Amino acid sequence: MEQAWFEMSEIRKRRLDVAVWVPLRSSRLVHFSGEWGHLGHREEFLGLASVAVAIESKGAVEKLDWDNIPRHSHKGMVQQDGRYFPTDAFDGYGEGLSGLYLVLDQDGNSLDPREWHLHQDLVVTLDLKREGDSWVAINEGYIEVARLQRSEDKTPTYLEIRTEHLKDYLCARRMALHVSSYRSRQEVVENASDIKWMENPVRDLRIGDRWEGRLTPIEEGGSAFGSTAAVVHLGRTDISPDDTPKIGPLDENITLTSWTVKHEGRRLVRIEGELWRSEWINPAESSPRVRRDQNPAISFLVDNAGTFENRETLIGGGKWLWFRAGVIMELTHRRGGALTWDTRDTGNVRCAPDSGVVFGVNDLGLVNVYAKDIVRLPTWQQRIWAGFNISPEGGVSAELFSAQAEGISAETEAPESLLPRAIELLNTICGEVFGLRLFREHAQFQEILSRTHRFRATDRVGLFSLAKDLARLTADSIDGPALQRIAAPPKGERWGPLKTLEKVLALKIDAEEAYNILSPLFGTYDLRLADAHLPGTDLKNAKRFAGMDEGSPFVQQGCQMLGACVSALQKVAEILTQFPSAPGKQPG
Repeated sequence: MEQAWFEMSEIRKRRLDVAVWVPLRSSRLVHFSGEWGHLGHREEFLGLASVAVAIESKGAVEKLDWDNIPRHSHKGMVQQDGRYFPTDAFDGYGEGLSGLYLVLDQDGNSLDPREWHLHQDLVVTLDLKREGDSWVAINEGYIEVARLQRSEDKTPTYLEIRTEHLKDYLCARRMALHVSSYRSRQEVVENASDIKWMENPVRDLRIGDRWEGRLTPIEEGGSAFGSTAAVVHLGRTDISPDDTPKIGPLDENITLTSWTVKHEGRRLVRIEGELWRSEWINPAESSPRVRRDQNPAISFLVDNAGTFENRETLIGGGKWLWFRAGVIMELTHRRGGALTWDTRDTGNVRCAPDSGVVFGVNDLGLVNVYAKDIVRLPTWQQRIWAGFNISPEGGVSAELFSAQAEGISAETEAPESLLPRAIELLNTICGEVFGLRLFREHAQFQEILSRTHRFRATDRVGLFSLAKDLARLTADSIDGPALQRIAAPPKGERWGPLKTLEKVLALKIDAEEAYNILSPLFGTYDLRLADAHLPGTDLKNAKRFAGMDEGSPFVQQGCQMLGACVSALQKVAEILTQFPSAPGKQPG
């Protein structure tokens, strides 16, 4: 038991207007322990209601408090004058005020609990989608914007919204949110001598809130200490269940008995602290989501002199921007994100379903994007790009510049695009020739494939992780036992999948040539062991076999490894077509 807990000083210091999340409605027990009215019982309750009002009405609404904003369920009704009053409207109890409930409380029954709904105008305007008890922004990487908490019996108890989105909405509607709350904390103790309040009750009034604390003697069970209760028994003597009973007005046939019960029990003390607060959530200064306001504060480094420019100057076009390669992973790892390739070094990346931008990769492994394409993105996406923005280095990607400045698209293909096609081609050829699939099917193939790209290799660890996934798609997936029906190892000798494939190729070409063709796959397989401290010499050899130049940036090394593996698979396909076809055979 601490006096400060009841006085709630930490709560009174907080301001919802600067919080990350703002509660819109609450009716929950924050904490409950022990048995009510008995020693050790401790609980905290938070009730909260809110209403959005026009900015010009703020002065008139200041007088509203916890008792003036309805906490009952919302339901449309017809008033005495015949006018219909919709469920989301607030009329200030005839005070001439009007407002809007952003959370609508719907009644339930004994089978179905009550339900809380986030106002549909808010949901639709902010492009939110409800998933269970969470509302996510479908065009902002599916981030959670609002969330609902429930009690054990599924009754809604607390609904809050991300402040940034709420303020954007309020700005567009020229409204502010008035929040009124009531919080109580209480505990039942045997001795309250640690509480040093000079009065009982004690009160503290400040602008926007009122706090009260009190000590109440109670008897075990919760009744006021020394209190009494009157019990009254009322009955009739003039009707019988054999008649057609009808109960009329009180008369001489009424019997009335009453007595008094005095509560007697162990004396305890209930310590209570109560806080009533009224706060304003003010609108943002701009509304980039709803009103499409542009945020000039987001700027990008455009040259090596340290010059920053924002949308106002970059929207005119004519410049490219440089970014660290890590931006691609940051974008694609978000829900709705994706990466596709147009040529070897250009593609399209997005972090939301409908907001992709064309990019290029230069010789240093840096990402280039036309500045105009970046500043046209929503503000939240520009922030992501800005976090990876760097000064120009290594020039603009040659293929991107050719396409966007010269109007000539490169006739190249990215190894990331060629990889799944090479795997499928080999499966098709092996099916036609041997009646089997070269690569076994597994449920994670598409998931692994989606992250097998050069941007995994932004550092040494990432490069080895890329090698691991590339090996899982190739060497680890080869159906060695099936291939050994074509080229079987000598008795007592064991071959791995890659060695078995090498022996199959050696049935048509020189054994050394077969080994050289598969060396990128062997090298990549060895690189997956780098996390287990592959010796330095072996590491260099593995990189050399995988077609990698250690002097290149990591992103380029990743691209080289992918390209070498794809080239190896394509050469394997050419060799396998030299085997006689077996018409009618299908993959086994």
